Amino acid sequence: MPCSLQHEREFHRRGIFPVAGIDEAGRGPLAGPVVAAAVILPLKFKARGLNDSKKLTAAGREEHYARIVNDSAVVWAVAVRHADTIDRINILRATHEAMRDAVSALLLPAVHALIDGLPVRPFPIEHTALVGGDGLSLSIAAASVIAKVARDRMMHEHAATWPEYGFERHKGYATREHLASLRKHGPCPIHRRSFEPVAQLSLALI
Repeated sequence: MPCSLQHEREFHRRGIFPVAGIDEAGRGPLAGPVVAAAVILPLKFKARGLNDSKKLTAAGREEHYARIVNDSAVVWAVAVRHADTIDRINILRATHEAMRDAVSALLLPAVHALIDGLPVRPFPIEHTALVGGDGLSLSIAAASVIAKVARDRMMHEHAATWPEYGFERHKGYATREHLASLRKHGPCPIHRRSFEPVAQLSLALI
């Protein structure tokens, strides 16, 4: 099934609207925040090529991001959980907190949400979990693009503060370059000390 508004339209036909798409970016990296986005698209919204952000080029994500956030008919919000919170409560709980905050921050309250992946409990509104949803629902795809672009921009800002790690290139993921920088310099304040191998490197500095 191609990425579309089919799920959203089905809820609308049942009198359930507006429906928000929700996705996150940054669950896997060794450094930086996890970012969640919630998006309500108008049912006539069209964006050729909009899909799961991981299937788009960086330029493609920026193009779709601009198209989404500059459309006055689109309602969207972003929420962030930083490394210290991730270390304190774990990445899954931090992600779920960010998702709850994102949907709660929408200026037009959603009555239902489509969430990429598995159900989130608790959640402030009724929701439907769609595995692979960012490739099925345009609302979720839009949320994935907003979350990814927002997070990438944050990592570029962090790169200016800690240039020795190359965050602007790997965005905190465990690339060979990043691991070499970690071994050389040790963790910086945005590294997730509950993640391996950051945890072992942190212990080595004590």
